[in-house]
Amino acid sequence: MKETADGGALTCGREQNADSLAEDGKNIEIKRMIKENIMKSNAEISINNIYRLDGRVPLGKAIPFGLQHVLAMFVANLTPIVIVTAAAGLETSQTAALIQNAMFIAGVATLIQLYPVWRIGAKLPIVMGVSFTFVTILSSVGAKYGYPAILGAILIGGLVEGTLGLFAKYWRKLISPIVSACVVTSIGFSLLTVGARSFGGGYSDSFGSATNLLIGTVTLLSCILFNVFAKSFWKQLSVLFGLVVGYVLSIFLGVVDLSGLLDGGILSLPRILPFMPEFHAGAILSVVVIFLVSATETIGDTTAMVASGLDRDITEKEISGSLACDGFASSISSLFGCLPVTSFSQNVGLIAMTKVVNRFTIMTGAFCMILSGLFPPIGAFFASLPDAVLGGCTIMMFGSIIISGVQMLARAGFSQRNTIIGSLSLSVGIGFTLLPEIFQIFPSIIQDVFAENCVAVVFVLAILLNLILPENMDIEKAVEAQE
Repeated sequence: MKETADGGALTCGREQNADSLAEDGKNIEIKRMIKENIMKSNAEISINNIYRLDGRVPLGKAIPFGLQHVLAMFVANLTPIVIVTAAAGLETSQTAALIQNAMFIAGVATLIQLYPVWRIGAKLPIVMGVSFTFVTILSSVGAKYGYPAILGAILIGGLVEGTLGLFAKYWRKLISPIVSACVVTSIGFSLLTVGARSFGGGYSDSFGSATNLLIGTVTLLSCILFNVFAKSFWKQLSVLFGLVVGYVLSIFLGVVDLSGLLDGGILSLPRILPFMPEFHAGAILSVVVIFLVSATETIGDTTAMVASGLDRDITEKEISGSLACDGFASSISSLFGCLPVTSFSQNVGLIAMTKVVNRFTIMTGAFCMILSGLFPPIGAFFASLPDAVLGGCTIMMFGSIIISGVQMLARAGFSQRNTIIGSLSLSVGIGFTLLPEIFQIFPSIIQDVFAENCVAVVFVLAILLNLILPENMDIEKAVEAQE
């Protein structure tokens, strides 16, 4: 019996040893797999990924590229709020609170464009911000009905655009390559005056002064020289370098005012429903029309970004997601008391110039915007960036959008039909809006939408010509010549 017991114990011990060895083998295999995954992950983290849509970039090197996008749009993101709230009669303290909310919302909307939620978001490096497109109509609505009516109209208008975005596949064919090319080109032209205005000092009494022109010129030259002499990926930080040089020069020239840096406190959480929205049919109709105009700009911006940054045509899914994010994010923005948010052409120009399209990199910029909304001193510091510095950086960026549009025109082809669509829509769209008094016989709503918005005029004309003109104009011409 004892021997049997000893034999059983021996057998049991062998089985335990075998189990232990098997367990050790599994642990070694698991450790090996973990090590391989870590090595693979480290291999995937590379600075070269800044030129790819996906992939990780070292955080320390990603932040400057993300920050460059924030600085390119920061002042332009805040200016519409200042103009509209002044027209609506809001106090300075109320405007300051809304500015903080605007940066927070812009950051969140950018994150959604980068990393979509359901079908909302394009999964593209689109930077969102408060649009100038709405300034005229919202100022009019605010003066007539008050600021709560502005928010009610934005809430409804955003839902309309977002819904249209979700169903983009049913109307996407209306936006042919020649139409997109015309819209992108017109966006570039429309921004040239914005860049020139900033270069001269913005909307201030010192516009065009020697100081502003000096700051703008030094900033522009800094961007160009850095791009010429920098090596490797550092070239793509030329805008950030120019911003830093221009900012330092502005400090020495006494242009920068940091006295109110801590006026808003250290931490300020976004406040939902600072104003209860009100709904007026006239205001809603007017704003919905402008949302449709904004949608055309978003299509143009997104198309330009994909063409210049990714060197391909935009997909139906990307158009749908970008418009859905534009609309629904604007509705959410209204709940925080802010104006509509949309894709920023300034950042499309930055991508066209630098070719930095990595989503992770742009995400660091989105978090910078969110932090600016949570910590007032950060926002106040960014907001102190002089207009002349911004103009020195953006004047070339906006020109690159025009070049992207011309390249798209070339890809669409210079057939007889495309030539008529492009030449007529651009000449009428840009030419007529340079003389807005030509619209004086039309109702005020038509003037508000089209009189000074060349993008809207170009889009409508290009769409109409694309629908009306026959497809085979060149073929018919050839047949007539043979006869």
